[in-house]
Amino acid sequence: MDQPITTRLPKEFVSALKDAAEKEHVDTSTIIRKLLAEAMKEWKIKYALEQYKEGNFSFGQVARFAEVSAWDVPLLFKKYKVYINYDKEELERDLRNIGWKKKKQ
Repeated sequence: MDQPITTRLPKEFVSALKDAAEKEHVDTSTIIRKLLAEAMKEWKIKYALEQYKEGNFSFGQVARFAEVSAWDVPLLFKKYKVYINYDKEELERDLRNIGWKKKKQ
């Protein structure tokens, strides 16, 4: 069930919201919900990526928290220039696990 919320906004925001609602042919409440939903989605993505960078979230936790597919996480990493937390030892372990043999030098 939707819950009402009250907040104070600067006149410029109110004016911009009314303008956006008019352009979208919806009422002001609808445009507020739409913009808030978009902003919350973006916040969740940025928060999850920040937690990943700090080592607090795994790859899967990023996907779950941001409510995106695991297939989309690498795209988010690329878009926001996040480097994968994956070191040489992890790579070597994964290569051994799939049967890749290290060449002798």
